[in-house]
Amino acid sequence: MAKKALVKNQKSFEESLWETATKLRGSVESSEYKHVVLSLIFLKFVSDKFEERRAKLIAEGKDQYVDMVEFYTMQNVFYLSETSRWSYIQQHAKQGDIAIKIDSALKDVEKSNASLKGALPDNYFSRLGLDSSKLSALIDAINNIDTVADKEEDTVGRVYEYFLGKFAASEGKLGGEFYTPKCVVNLIAEMIEPYKGKIYDPCCGSGGMFVQSLKFVQSHHGNTKDISVYGQEFTATTYKLAKMNLAVRGLSANLGEVPADTFFRDQHPDLKADYIMANPPFNLKDWRGADELVHDPRWSGYETPPTGNANYAWILHMVSKLSEHGIAGFVLANGSMSTNTKGEGAIRQKMVENDLVDCMIALPGQLFYTTQIPVCLWFLAKDKSVRQSPSPLTPLPEGEGNKSSSSAGRSGDEGSAKHFRGGFDFSGLVQTARDLRKKQTPAEDVVWELLRNRKFMDLKFRRQHQIGDYVVDFYCHEHKLIVELDGGIHDTKQRQRIDQKRDRYLKSIGNTVLRFENKIVIETPDAFLSTLESHIQSQASLPLGETGVRANNTLRDRRGEVLFVDARKIGTMISRTQKELTAEDIGQIAQTYHSWRSTPANDECSVMSDELKTQHSQFSTHNSTSYADVPGYCKSATIDEIQSHQFVLTPGRYVGAAPLEDDGIPFETKMAEMSQALYKQMEESFKLDDLIRNNLEGLGYGQ
Repeated sequence: MAKKALVKNQKSFEESLWETATKLRGSVESSEYKHVVLSLIFLKFVSDKFEERRAKLIAEGKDQYVDMVEFYTMQNVFYLSETSRWSYIQQHAKQGDIAIKIDSALKDVEKSNASLKGALPDNYFSRLGLDSSKLSALIDAINNIDTVADKEEDTVGRVYEYFLGKFAASEGKLGGEFYTPKCVVNLIAEMIEPYKGKIYDPCCGSGGMFVQSLKFVQSHHGNTKDISVYGQEFTATTYKLAKMNLAVRGLSANLGEVPADTFFRDQHPDLKADYIMANPPFNLKDWRGADELVHDPRWSGYETPPTGNANYAWILHMVSKLSEHGIAGFVLANGSMSTNTKGEGAIRQKMVENDLVDCMIALPGQLFYTTQIPVCLWFLAKDKSVRQSPSPLTPLPEGEGNKSSSSAGRSGDEGSAKHFRGGFDFSGLVQTARDLRKKQTPAEDVVWELLRNRKFMDLKFRRQHQIGDYVVDFYCHEHKLIVELDGGIHDTKQRQRIDQKRDRYLKSIGNTVLRFENKIVIETPDAFLSTLESHIQSQASLPLGETGVRANNTLRDRRGEVLFVDARKIGTMISRTQKELTAEDIGQIAQTYHSWRSTPANDECSVMSDELKTQHSQFSTHNSTSYADVPGYCKSATIDEIQSHQFVLTPGRYVGAAPLEDDGIPFETKMAEMSQALYKQMEESFKLDDLIRNNLEGLGYGQ
């Protein structure tokens, strides 16, 4: 509850800061002003980090090292000379030459830190001729940001994200050059799940795709050190925004030595990426000359993309960058799904025949600041055969503990060390689990009596066991088996989506989740035990995966298939002109995709025999993650079906129309009511005609 309140207050702070900054903009264009504001926020952030590190060195008695660059870079902190620190800027904010001092500070920061080469504005403040009093007031406003007080809230990251979005909205079409709406980026990340490997964006803008990838890994308990970031950006000012945006989040990235055209100066020629996320410029014209890049190896096996539109050049560039098992998710205009202009249809046909297309999603309109053109998401997969799904993390064997954490030893709290088990830190959930054990439901009492003390198949089960951020009802480590008991609260759609997300995470780290309704467990405990035994016996025949657990989180063989999702009716209006996808919307779409590409064995109900399912029809299936076509929403189509549609990839062609709901009124009754209503309207129409005719005659305009 407290956390929700904190988020609300933080939002107000962001809005307040934005309003202050906007008032101080004066005559400076928004496209210019964003670099002023974001550069100052960046300087405040790196200064706060520097001062924090400096104070720590002094506290540790290392005063002699406070001016040695190495003692800052070793902790990923930028070293700042005295005149480039925020305290110096704040001290001289009221002086007439403050713009020059800011420019000098930014230049010095970049010069002292190689990773920031080309990231910061060069003499920007001086050239803009900003009013010194307004610049001083802006410095005072930004001074209120405490960028290091609450690391979990990521204050400066939130401010950056908020400001980038607001600037994009205020700039309209041009805003899209550096910003993709957060909900769209989030959906791509949830779809492709960039847990581990190389991430690439060939037109990275301000780096939003990378930031969301980082958040995805963190929210799914992965290790951010397991991802490597590569990107490229053509526009110099946007390139600087990206470098600053990534730096404030501590994310190291290779964006190339300089801003450059991806087609003509590919700065990562040998890269093979595991994940590609992108929002290329829509329908870019004249991207090459008629005699340029005609035989480029990136188009090998395909026709050369036409000069009049770069959409398929972006697509083939990304295909050429995918690793053996790589997956790409990117945004394009809807026209890309059906165009046949100058060889584009032939390229699309070849991609389908090469089985690269994995999923197509039609998005709702009004998501983008940049354009009202309807857009879609493409998802390409280099390998659609059976294989292990990537995991966010690999749990350590039972009892090894979290060797990477020594906080318990430093604090002297020996008891806290036992709260590390299987690679997870349970310290924040221990009391919760104890409380749950004291308040077991009747169904939990029954199950615990059946499983405790190795009564069942001589297996050790734990009750109210902590895994990551979750407490599961019952857990058997030997078979990575989780048993969840569901009461009536789990029947709501909102709770079912929460359960599905939770189960998907638990499965992704090698577990199987079985769910039972409380009533079934109490009334038919023998059937409950039979289901567990069936599952354990079936799992015993599965091969061990790379992580040492049974391979129950396998991607099925979906070669020759493409998933189509029509999400045009999904989304919520947040203003008169703007729509967004909610977390629930994103979860629904992502769950559809993950269910479609997973093996049937990922369905927690699949282990129950048909006989048992018939015998116990109330077995909980509402959280089943098995896929099924839904008319008007999603459809799994074969390449033959796509060929029958001339290789057009528009989802609406495949998903069909949603069935009309029967209102229960017989046709004869409804027709009679509608006819009577029509007759009344016709009578009213005659009366109005007579009235108008009389009025015209009274004015002297009769027939």
